[in-house]
Amino acid sequence: MSSTVELDPHPRTSESDLHTQTTLPGQLPELVKQSLPKHVAIIMDGNGRWAQTQGKPRVLGHKAGVKAVRRAVSTASQLGIESLTLFAFSSENWRRPDKEVSLLMELFFTVLQREIKLLHKNQVKLKIIGDISRFSARLQKQIAAAQEKTAGNTGLVLNVAANYGGRWDILQAAQKLAEKVETGEMTSSQFTEEALSAHLCMQNQSEVDLMIRTGGDCRISNFVLWQAAYAELVFTDTLWPDFDEQAFHEAIAIFASRQRRFGLTGSQIDEMRAL
Repeated sequence: MSSTVELDPHPRTSESDLHTQTTLPGQLPELVKQSLPKHVAIIMDGNGRWAQTQGKPRVLGHKAGVKAVRRAVSTASQLGIESLTLFAFSSENWRRPDKEVSLLMELFFTVLQREIKLLHKNQVKLKIIGDISRFSARLQKQIAAAQEKTAGNTGLVLNVAANYGGRWDILQAAQKLAEKVETGEMTSSQFTEEALSAHLCMQNQSEVDLMIRTGGDCRISNFVLWQAAYAELVFTDTLWPDFDEQAFHEAIAIFASRQRRFGLTGSQIDEMRAL
């Protein structure tokens, strides 16, 4: 499949459009006309099953998954996607066997060490989102160093969700606002959607346009709940280690083929596309 996806870089906006935008995310005409998502989120599922089907230990599936991460980052960069968010370790994953969790933490540390130079070379800006306070001091130090090294990069923003949960993200943002209300820094009437959004993990990035889940399950598993409110969902049976450039392109093509309505009618969307 061709990797070329055309996108009008200068969408036009009418006065009637501006009225509608006040209650919808971002610039509605631009969102309606998008054929390429600005922000893609991926639930990378199936590493363990991939290994088990080959008679290998689950940890080898996670190592194979790292190669799929490299491919996804490369593809997203080539396509000009602004943000790529990968669900690496959820807050619920601590329930897995201790040995597997320990191996995952060590793999995370090793990957950060090995991959950061390549990410930096390709102008990728790395952000680890989630509650990293539960990680070892050694891993937290490595995370801080990796983020600092790429902080000034201007290419793809790569968000790696580690010890992350969508409910946690909303809760921690609400708690920050509640503290401001308690101290008189803001009033309860100023506790708005916009104010809460400004305290989420990815507050300075576009909302998620496309969410992909590999591995065959059809659920979002507490991932970027707020940011994916208007996302298109694509579920694939492909296990994460097998998710290659072609599979990514196919998901992009599905996104481009859908009509995003944001609560409007199909006729209204057609009128916007015609502007």
